[in-house]
Amino acid sequence: MTTGTLTKTQWVYAFGGGGADGDASMKNLLGGKGANLAEMSSLGLPVPPGFTITTECCTHYYSNENSYPAELEAQVLKGLARVEELTAKRFGDASNPLLVSVRSGARASMPGMMDTVLNLGLNDETVAGLAKLSGDRRFAFDSYRRFIQMYSNVVLGLDHHMFEEILDEHKERLDVTIDTALSAEDWERVVADYKKAVEAELGKPFPQEPQAQLWGAISAVFASWMNDRAKFYRRMHDIPESWGTAVNVQSMVFGNMGDTSATGVAFTRNPSTGDARLYGEFLINAQGEDVVAGIRTPQALTRAAREEMGEKAPSMEEALPEVFTQFKSVVETLETHYRDMQDIEFTVEQGRLYMLQTRNGKRTAKAALKIAVDLAEAGVISKEEAVMRVEPGSLDQLLHPTIDPSSPRDVVAQGLPASPGAATGKIVFTAEEAEHQGSAGEAVILVRDETSPEDIRGMDAARAILTARGGMTSHAAVVARGMGRPCVSGAGEIQIDEKAGEFRVRGRVFKAGDIITVDGAKGEVLAGAVKMIEPELSGDFATLMGWADQARRLKVRANAETPLDAKTARQFGAEGIGLCRTEHMFFDEDRIAAVREMILADDEQGRRTALAKILPMQRADFVQLFTIMEGLPVTIRLLDPPLHEFLPHTEEDVKAVAEATGLDAGKLWRRAKELHETNPMLGHRGCRLGVSYPEIYEMQVRAIFEAACEIAASGKAAPIPEIMHPLVAKGEEMRFLRQLTDRTAKEVLAEKGMQVDYMVGTMVELPRAAIRAGDLAEYAEFFSFGTNDLTQTTFGISRDDSGRFLNAYIDKGIFEKDPFVSLDQEGVGDLIRIATERGRAVRPNAKLGICGEHGGDPASIAFCEKVGLDYVSCSPYRVPIARLAAAQAAIGEREKDR
Repeated sequence: MTTGTLTKTQWVYAFGGGGADGDASMKNLLGGKGANLAEMSSLGLPVPPGFTITTECCTHYYSNENSYPAELEAQVLKGLARVEELTAKRFGDASNPLLVSVRSGARASMPGMMDTVLNLGLNDETVAGLAKLSGDRRFAFDSYRRFIQMYSNVVLGLDHHMFEEILDEHKERLDVTIDTALSAEDWERVVADYKKAVEAELGKPFPQEPQAQLWGAISAVFASWMNDRAKFYRRMHDIPESWGTAVNVQSMVFGNMGDTSATGVAFTRNPSTGDARLYGEFLINAQGEDVVAGIRTPQALTRAAREEMGEKAPSMEEALPEVFTQFKSVVETLETHYRDMQDIEFTVEQGRLYMLQTRNGKRTAKAALKIAVDLAEAGVISKEEAVMRVEPGSLDQLLHPTIDPSSPRDVVAQGLPASPGAATGKIVFTAEEAEHQGSAGEAVILVRDETSPEDIRGMDAARAILTARGGMTSHAAVVARGMGRPCVSGAGEIQIDEKAGEFRVRGRVFKAGDIITVDGAKGEVLAGAVKMIEPELSGDFATLMGWADQARRLKVRANAETPLDAKTARQFGAEGIGLCRTEHMFFDEDRIAAVREMILADDEQGRRTALAKILPMQRADFVQLFTIMEGLPVTIRLLDPPLHEFLPHTEEDVKAVAEATGLDAGKLWRRAKELHETNPMLGHRGCRLGVSYPEIYEMQVRAIFEAACEIAASGKAAPIPEIMHPLVAKGEEMRFLRQLTDRTAKEVLAEKGMQVDYMVGTMVELPRAAIRAGDLAEYAEFFSFGTNDLTQTTFGISRDDSGRFLNAYIDKGIFEKDPFVSLDQEGVGDLIRIATERGRAVRPNAKLGICGEHGGDPASIAFCEKVGLDYVSCSPYRVPIARLAAAQAAIGEREKDR
């Protein structure tokens, strides 16, 4: 063990024995697991004693070249001495050995992402002491083989498959299939073979000294904070690397000491549906890893659950009735104390219950909504607390289709309904293949015997997950629920042959690439694609969103330019359109020829002739949008991309277009070459087109006002057009464009003899525009921050190409998050602050919003609330997410002011 500089910091916090140094409020320092172990200890619950090494120690470890603070060793020894005193056992004592578990525990739950070591302290001498002490030699050597395998994998870096192959050879020799069939002598032989394998691989014996084992495990847990799967999980769930993990060292209790011992996982409510019923699984004569690893089929906790599942193995309620009664009481105490659904790990050692963990349980969006609404309506929490309890991003799970109940179902396999929702895709058998095909845009279903933490990337890329083994609390189930992926686990009738690239079930063969559908709500696997239906956003969803709307200040609009997008946005509660990209309308087949004719025109008159053909089509577009939005504001961005994007790019395409349209191929090709730009992102686009070719913007403005007049004349709710000029950098540009807009609007309104309220503004997407916002505000009545381009122009990074290198920046800690996903609040955010202050200094009532992809990102929405913007605009499916995030941001800001 290496040491660093001397400090007076407390690095170790004890718990157990009816008291603790910490409590639940110290989650940032002690991690979620450590803080809750301390809290349970203080509540007088049966917690095996132990101690927590803080997250600050992890930060020190990485800041000081993987070294520990100087005084840590003494504090760990003191913590260990306290555990010895409370358990009346001695660490490393051959006749009365104390064994410990060493587990990770970050402040945010990261199930399966970091490392754990159980049964630490066993060696060739203490295993004999454990056998004598317990009176069960089989149990002692079973524990020893588990320790060797786990320690060798986690600390020594050896492949766990090597040990599984050795064990399988022994089972084959003995003609048995389950671990519990092996005798004490069998396990002794397995242990001997394990140790030989370790020495053969490493060139030195398996470590026997308990203190060396302990520090090896502590270092391994800290090291696992930076493993690939943990990094990926943190990126996926926006968990900062700087938080670090705590390490929990706790005295072992044994669920594998015979038929009066057991281990299990429980939720105080159903994590898939939110129903207020005890939910979970347990195994008799097992250790905790057995329940989640899918090696044995777990049993139900309650008799009612067993009967519902049609299982014969007795439930915990039936097999261990006295312990179950105590357990149920403890569970109720914990939910009442934490005022939220709890995820609990427990062990029963020879009829005595021990609590190993409690935390706020991961749940599906449906369950999160139900639990939050139920608790609020029961008066346990306030409505604002209920709003804060639901993760905005999780609502995405509710906004997508499910299987149409009237659709024919060709069910080919039945498993456990581990995570709800439904998805159709091609079968893949490896996480790597899921990631490869998923990144290429393919819809895939990951089919595995059971997933492991190494599969995290493939699970994220897959539309759904299907496993042959594992229960409702297996790795696949827990991670899938957290991701919002449909999952069917424990479909034991499926026989997977990964090498052959197929699985067999019920006499049928399904190969890689075949299409299947997974129904995570029913636990069914269906052949082929199945018809889906749109979600129904009522009940708990509508209730919670109503509470959110009462709490928020920011308005929420949608980015939409098609009738379908606009209708979807209204369905999800959008309060207007914050960005209508008119260029998308120009690409329609019935008008692209006229657009190309306009581009090829030799003079203004030729352009106006072509634009006259586009005008009625553009007007019809706006009539549709204004009708759907029924009097709500609609922000219309005038033409933005460079003109070359509308032309064919290869000689072959030019020839095809010329034949189809009658346009001159030679002229088309020459014009495409003339318009080619080295860097079109910074070229002849946006308002520069309006300055060069004012007739284009005049046509669009005329189409907008003719459509508005048509709507108003029909007696429908009059629209509120907001004409937005893109890529403006100077006040003089804005003045020219404002005059163009007002002049054209005045002409149309005079022709129609009508009056329509409207606004003229700009999209702020250049650093100069932000810095000189006061100049723009003299002529612009609103700013909409185009944060996609503002991020590109501020960093000098193309969002289309940055995927090739941004992960390296994130891995090295240069970027905490992708700046195109979550707003860079220090740089781009400062520009938004500056523009807000300077723009409102000139025009105090200027309306300000954002319409880039960041408009649907909760962290970015919190920033918008903080700087006082008026609205955010996002894609239609993210509108509910934005509504909830805006409410949480407003509540958060109010709480700061209290």
